[in-house]
Amino acid sequence: MKDMVNTDFSSEELQRYSRHFVLPGFGEVAQSKLKTARLAVVGAGGLGCPVLLYLAAAGVGYIRIIDDDRVTVSNLQRQILYTSTDLNQSKAELATQKILLLNPQIKSESHQVRITSQNALPLLQDVDVVVDCTDNFPTRYLLNDACVLLNVPLVYGSIFRYEGQVAVFNYREGVTYRDFYPQPPAPDSVPNCEEGGVLGVLPGLIGTLQANEVLKIISGYAEPLSGQILLFDTTTLEAIKIKVPDRKSRESIKRLIDYDEFCNLTGPLKNPLMKEVTVQELKEMMDKNAEFQLIDVREPHEYEICNLGGELIPQGEIPQAVSRISKDKQVILQCRSGARSGNMVQWLEKNHGFTNLYNLKGGILAWSREIDPTVPTY
Repeated sequence: MKDMVNTDFSSEELQRYSRHFVLPGFGEVAQSKLKTARLAVVGAGGLGCPVLLYLAAAGVGYIRIIDDDRVTVSNLQRQILYTSTDLNQSKAELATQKILLLNPQIKSESHQVRITSQNALPLLQDVDVVVDCTDNFPTRYLLNDACVLLNVPLVYGSIFRYEGQVAVFNYREGVTYRDFYPQPPAPDSVPNCEEGGVLGVLPGLIGTLQANEVLKIISGYAEPLSGQILLFDTTTLEAIKIKVPDRKSRESIKRLIDYDEFCNLTGPLKNPLMKEVTVQELKEMMDKNAEFQLIDVREPHEYEICNLGGELIPQGEIPQAVSRISKDKQVILQCRSGARSGNMVQWLEKNHGFTNLYNLKGGILAWSREIDPTVPTY
């Protein structure tokens, strides 16, 4: 055992990582690489939680956590870093606190910001690996391009309902996310977790696989999943690998761009032509008994949890319920965050010629945060 001991490890570290030290093909060399590694995890939600827990426990020396979101009740079904006492607190800050409690031997810092084309390169420029634990296409393309420009490997994970994906991009200038997805899907073709649901254990499975790829990249104990996508189905427990063709996409990546525009997003805050009202403006209209129609495009079970008194027309029923939407007065569409209602505003304008529609900026979340905190955000 003495021949394996690295004098750079404290006595506590020798005990903490003892199972790694005796692991064939791993040992002190791999653990030393983990100790000096610098990692950025973008997203501290469903995928980020297991990634952060396992990599902190493994002894990755420095972990930077980037996430601008706060904990809500609906997160707790799958985001295992948080508890009911953490509601409305910063995920990035909480995650840093909790992984440091798990392993005080490492260093971690939090950035409660949304990663953008303006701040991505400074946030990622001094790390060895970036882990994509996000849930939207613009950020995935942004992280891919930033990693190509910085020549940093990107560990990708994605979840939807019962299935997940894992891959390693830009490893030793290998294939990138753009080789896998040359063009983004249509904005309304892939529901997010809020709309489509997700099995609570799925992000745990996929996030743990992402953490495994990070360990392989840093320590070198095995070859990472570069050039392939692993697809995993929780219903059948089947996992398959598909090869990603090298489309030479990296050659076209020269700078960071507007990724919302690239992905043709039609949601709120993305289209400057979309008319919106703030929750403060809606409250004033309600107080003055102004004449308008408020339509809630969420699902019935969401409406039962909380509502603003609007008329319930779920998003999927709107094409058959266009006649219920007034063209003679102001109509405000709302949902939980403003995403679904924003999509429906633009769909109705494009397909039925409405000119009197407004999206409620921020939806129920903004109402709870800025008007009435007793309204649950679920």
